[in-house]
Amino acid sequence: GTTDNSQQSKAENVQIEQQSLEELQAEEELLGMEYLMETMKEAIESNEILKDFKDQLIVDMTSEGLRIQIVDKEGRPMFERGGARLQPDTRELLAEIVKVIRDVPNRISIAGHTDAHEYANIRGYTNWELSADRANAARRELLAAGMPAEKLARVVGLASSVLFDTK
Repeated sequence: GTTDNSQQSKAENVQIEQQSLEELQAEEELLGMEYLMETMKEAIESNEILKDFKDQLIVDMTSEGLRIQIVDKEGRPMFERGGARLQPDTRELLAEIVKVIRDVPNRISIAGHTDAHEYANIRGYTNWELSADRANAARRELLAAGMPAEKLARVVGLASSVLFDTK
């Protein structure tokens, strides 16, 4: 009987240690995300280009990690109206963001959004295609600015199905 109890005790200890390791890794990842969020916020305050876009950048934490949202502003849209061509200011902004995030170990996701206006000018071309095209335009610009390709986890178009979220 004592041999069985001893082996059971060792197995429980191993399991507890494994749980602790997983918890430590989760805590470490969260701390890394919080550090990155603070780094990004500091860069927005100190970098002249990022500072110029301060009212168009929203940095927050979600269940999936750090989220950096770039939003249109009156007179300063990210893309040409109804199209996926990046405006020169947006290209410059993405290049500056790459400088801050390219060296972190985490992979990134890019999501393209649109408003709810429908397009009747091109048959079969909807906000779904437009949002995916915009996400891919941002992906190409990030890569051109030095983001390693292996850092990209996914590129998605959300059309107007996920509306802009400031929370």
